[in-house]
Amino acid sequence: MHIEPGIVTGAKLVLSYATSAVAAGYAIKLAAETVREQGIISLAVRSAAATVLVFSFFELLPHFRVEISEVHFILGSTLFLLFGAAPAAFGLALGLLLQGLFFVPTDLPQFGMNVTTLLVPLFAIRMLAGRIIPGNTTYVDLQYRQALALSTAYQSGIVGWVAFWALYGAGFGAENLIAIASFAASYVLVIVIEPLADLAVLALAKILRGATADGVVTHRLHNAAST
Repeated sequence: MHIEPGIVTGAKLVLSYATSAVAAGYAIKLAAETVREQGIISLAVRSAAATVLVFSFFELLPHFRVEISEVHFILGSTLFLLFGAAPAAFGLALGLLLQGLFFVPTDLPQFGMNVTTLLVPLFAIRMLAGRIIPGNTTYVDLQYRQALALSTAYQSGIVGWVAFWALYGAGFGAENLIAIASFAASYVLVIVIEPLADLAVLALAKILRGATADGVVTHRLHNAAST
């Protein structure tokens, strides 16, 4: 979901700085909550693990450019279910930054847009999870429909933000609208595959319950919600 260079330029980039700053602020708030729940070491370990995974996803998994952006298997819902919202947010932001610094420096001017596009849908599925996953259900016991709902919401959020940036930067011309539609259509495959990835990872985590300590994964992975 790397916004292509040249779509949003000049003074319009200021909005991306503002939205990414708000997203960063909310991530820090969630981080403070995570530290209170599981400690700062756990937050650091999970954030580092998420960063490595995100960097690997961006570099190693199949991805291709479709008009205004790139289609990636980001596995945002998987990161959320394994590590929690704050570590997943830090991992997405830092993994994206490392990729830009070392491999795609032309993406750095779009960093604010890309961070917003990744993090705001993540925060949305955090709230959605609280509504659709009963408190007595651990994440390793999710059903396919629940994983599908989280993944679909995350990917829909990404498509929505990409469309917003494209319209904000390039307007409502027919060519731009077709480009947005092409990008959205290409994400259907991602929406189908990612819930399966979620369930596969969660099944492995269930098998390895004794080897996945609370400090390495989110407490909710193997435990019911606190009352």
